[in-house]
Amino acid sequence: MRSVDYRDLIGGTLIILAGAVGMYHSLTAFQVGTAARMGPGYFPAITGGLLILCGILIVIPALRRAGPMPTLELRPLIWISLSVLAFALLVLPFGLVPAVIVQSLVASQADSKLSRKGSLLLAVCLAGGAWVIFKGGLGVILPAFAWPW
Repeated sequence: MRSVDYRDLIGGTLIILAGAVGMYHSLTAFQVGTAARMGPGYFPAITGGLLILCGILIVIPALRRAGPMPTLELRPLIWISLSVLAFALLVLPFGLVPAVIVQSLVASQADSKLSRKGSLLLAVCLAGGAWVIFKGGLGVILPAFAWPW
């Protein structure tokens, strides 16, 4: 009987799948162009190809070593999914900073190791970092605060 590292096998396969979907979409929906004159689909196609390569580099060693079968944990799955949904629903009406704070606080419920004080400190630091990177560094056209009232 051959043993397999199932965690890396599943993870690598999902990375390959994500890269293949992204690459297929960029090659069929956008003009790719050439290396000298890149089109809008060039970078996503290259990124998808690199994801496929990384997934293959994860899957091949996983076929040669043993590892436990991962179990599906519902608590992290539910809380992380809810945090992404909360960010999507709050970012436009309230702005980037409040949406990141709420997302961080909701996502922190996925793990019971972080205290409430630690969760709040993490949320504030992440919101500040997001503001510095996206508003200050990249100039993203998204309000930091946009109160709907």
